[in-house]
Amino acid sequence: MSGITLNLTPSDSQHTLIEKGWFGEKEAMWPGQKFCIEVKEVLLNGRSQFQDILVFDSVSYGRVLVLDGVIQVTERDEFSYQEMITHLPLFACPNPRKVLIIGGGDGGVLREVVKHPGVQEIHMCEIDDQVIAVGKEYFRSTMSTAYDDPRLKLIIGDAAKYLLEEGVAQNYDVIICDSSDPVGPADVLFQPAFFQSMQAALNPVGGVVITQGECQWLHLDLIRKVMGEIKDMFAQIKYAYTTIPTYPSGQIGFLVLSRDGSVVLNQPSRAVAEGMNLRYYSEEIHGAAFVLPSKFVCSCG
Repeated sequence: MSGITLNLTPSDSQHTLIEKGWFGEKEAMWPGQKFCIEVKEVLLNGRSQFQDILVFDSVSYGRVLVLDGVIQVTERDEFSYQEMITHLPLFACPNPRKVLIIGGGDGGVLREVVKHPGVQEIHMCEIDDQVIAVGKEYFRSTMSTAYDDPRLKLIIGDAAKYLLEEGVAQNYDVIICDSSDPVGPADVLFQPAFFQSMQAALNPVGGVVITQGECQWLHLDLIRKVMGEIKDMFAQIKYAYTTIPTYPSGQIGFLVLSRDGSVVLNQPSRAVAEGMNLRYYSEEIHGAAFVLPSKFVCSCG
């Protein structure tokens, strides 16, 4: 981590998304609707090797991180996503000792993983070191708080390549794929070959994978497609979700997967420990996250 510095080239592209003091998201995957946040002050507007990066202070949502025109986190509601994508698999897994985080450069997932004292090793593979640098600079007191944890091994590189070259030997108990939408560099993370690589890297006994699974209100066709393509790779495939105001339609889903048919994915395997400082996740909401409206049950299984 010490070798990563903030080094962006100037970018004007995202300033076009701010009009009359309001930021409005791009609509590539949710045409016909747009979420807007009132801007107090733009703090950073640049481009990394992979994507445009914008950081601004908002009037009512705290500090906001935007990648390629799409909101990634706001300080007001990020915990509902970070806690659920982390604690659903970590509490479902009977004995999580070795964890892989894919993406997550803002540091929020890592912040939650380190709350589990039984975890002995954390590998984190992030393709864009500038997202990490931005997190350390602008979100150091909220999300990027755990990069100094001694259990962490940080890998800067392509997660698909990393899993192909080194994944089989790792035997991860939990894999958390905190990806952005399947546009640009994240597209590969929704392909069958990538899921096959995660399956090969996962502990066959008790191991759990979770991936960002898109919105049930907007992306049922994509969710159905991915679940159909990977149905023979895992003994269990379930869809869960969390609520979050600044994501499209106020909801984001997760694909929760295991090679082990005996793991109970929709129930925590142990109680939440005192002092974990959780604001959204609980034992009750763990189970509730897997309860889907009838329309979506028929579509997602």
